Parts: sequence; C-alpha cells; structure tokens
Amino acid sequence: MFSFLVTAIGLLALVSAYIVVRILPALPLDATERAAGALVLCLPLLLSPATIFARRLRWRWLARLLAWAGSLALGWLSFLLLLTVLRELVLAVGWLVWREGAALLRTQSAAAVPLLATLAVFVGLFSALRRPRVEKVSVPLPQLPRELEGFSIVQISDLHVGNTLRRRSVERVVRMANALAPDLVVITGDLVDGSVTDLASEVAPLSRLASRHGTWFVTGNHEYYSGVSAWIAELRRLGIHVLLNEHAVLRHRGAPLVLAGVTDTQAAAFDPGQRSDPAAALRGAPPDVRPRILLAHRPRSALAAAPVGFDLQLSGHTHGGQFWPWNLVIRYREPLAIGLDRWQGLWVYTSRGTGYWGPPQRLGVPSELTCLRLVRAGGTGSGR
Repeated sequence: MFSFLVTAIGLLALVSAYIVVRILPALPLDATERAAGALVLCLPLLLSPATIFARRLRWRWLARLLAWAGSLALGWLSFLLLLTVLRELVLAVGWLVWREGAALLRTQSAAAVPLLATLAVFVGLFSALRRPRVEKVSVPLPQLPRELEGFSIVQISDLHVGNTLRRRSVERVVRMANALAPDLVVITGDLVDGSVTDLASEVAPLSRLASRHGTWFVTGNHEYYSGVSAWIAELRRLGIHVLLNEHAVLRHRGAPLVLAGVTDTQAAAFDPGQRSDPAAALRGAPPDVRPRILLAHRPRSALAAAPVGFDLQLSGHTHGGQFWPWNLVIRYREPLAIGLDRWQGLWVYTSRGTGYWGPPQRLGVPSELTCLRLVRAGGTGSGR
C-alpha cells in the first residue's frame, strides 16, 4: 500500500505540475492570482489521497465529505489533463494556419481548459448519479431448448459499493432488477470497494433480489483487494450463490442449463488455490446439456472459455471506458470491451457497469442494468 501511495502521489504531482506550467503562464494574472491559480489546479493532488484515508475516520460525515471531494477532484484532474493535451494540438495547428492570432488563441484556450473541465465534471456527475439504463439484449443460441426460449437474466456488474456509492444506490438497483421479473440474477464481480466491516450494511439490500433461480455471483479483482474470503462468506449469508471455478445445473420448465462461474483472472496473485479456470468450472457438467453459460468478470476470460465449449459468457470489468475519451481507448485494449460480441463461436456480453469506479463520472458511457433474453437461432453465426 505504501509503495502504491508513493507512486500514485508522484504521478499526480507530475500531472499537476504539467497542467500548471502549461496553463497559468498563458493567462494575464499577477503573482498573487498565479499562486492562487496554482493552488486550485493542485487541489486534486491534495484531495485525491483523502479517498483512501476517509474510511478510517471516526466521524462518518467527514469521511463521506472527504471521499466525495477527493473523487470529484480526481475526475477534474483527468479532464484537465485531457484538455491540456488537446490544447497543445490546437495551438500547434493554430500556429501553422493562424500565426497572427496565436497569442490570442494561447490565452483563450488556457482559460477554456479549467472551465470546460469543470463543466465536464458536473455533466459526468449528473450522469453517474442517474439510475442505470436498462439495456435489453437478445442472445441467439442455436441449441436452445424450446422450454428455455425467452429465459431472462438480469446482470449486475461493477457496482463498486464504497466511498461514494452507498446503500441507497444498491436499493435502487434491487428495485429495478425485481421490476424486470427475471428468471435469473447474476452479479459479475467488482461489487465492493472496502471491507465487510465497513460495507456489509450497504450491500445488505441485495438479499432482496428476487428471481426464479436465485442470485449468482463471481469475484472481480476488487473483491480480492477488499478481503475476498470475508465477502464470499457475507454474500452467502445474504442468500447469494458464489461460483468459484464451479458450476450448477438449473432446471427451467423441465429443461436443464449449465451455469458456471470463474474467479477473476488476478485471483491467483492473492490465493493460488483460486486461479481462474473455465475448464475446471465445467468439469463434471452433463455433456449433452445446453446452453452452457459462464460468469467471468473479465471479457478476456473468453480466450480460455471458448475452447472449453461455453455458449455464452457474461462479463464486466471494462466499464465501457466509463467516460469519454476512455470509451474509445478501451476498445483497443479489450477486444470485447462493450456489449454483445462473438469470440470463436462464443457469445460474450460485456456490461458497461451498473455503478462506477473512482471518479463519480459517466460521460458518454451510461451505466447499465442488463436484461438478457435467450432466444433460439437457426445457425451458429460467425465468430472472431
């Protein structure tokens, strides 16, 4: 943790220094105003560490205040950095095509950076705090029994209950999920950012999730940061089924289906006995039962899941990039970053996330509560 803090604070300091050096000299400010401006632009450096230490404070109201301030400041810094880099490009183009107006462009663009960053923070905050969008998706499966036609699955992913997303948001998600009257509810990891001691009461409403075949959970990387063993025990206490490289056979209207789940792909770094293994998750499953559905936090699990013989994988982790422009960047890092896609004959659905992580920001990438419906298809379709 100490090493992480030193690295993070050092990186924040470098980013803040870059923004100060590139923005303030271009503005018509005196020495006092420049010092005040530098302090304001460095607020993220001062406030962001508060999100880590806030939960240790005895006064909960102060902890919440610091958590919100630090999270918003981190989002503001992200937009400041992005806009400062874009400003460099604007100035380079302006110098080539409009040299006589370069000085004016330099001043006005410097003033625009903090103003636009602040506007983006408020717009992103409003979007993050809105109720998740219900995303309805039909998944065509060629070997789907008639009894399973229309089988519905509500997927909750990446809720990240923690410093700023609390019980009220969880209760809203539960109400929305129950209103869809699903046959099955699944939670594909990164449910929490914090210990059971701090957050048990915040996630307790999940016990009220209602569906014909119950609620099923697989671990994400953040469960391992937050004390995975304690969380597994707590979720089971709430009546939620946890799948750790294992499967269950469910029967719907007399027809069986296989529901499997794997641990997060980073699990072995925390517990070698929990190494993610799609093959192990399917071991012992009836060979003639289809469909085979896999819950896997990361979409990259498809690389190991496709050869094993799964039909559908439900994942999260990417948040769809969470806010612009990372929603564009994430597609280059993750081949199955957003929505429904195919990988070697395996359908993979990657949720944009039901909550948010870090900065409470959703800009151009709304959060979602996914309702998937299984439908019969005539062919296998094409894969990657």
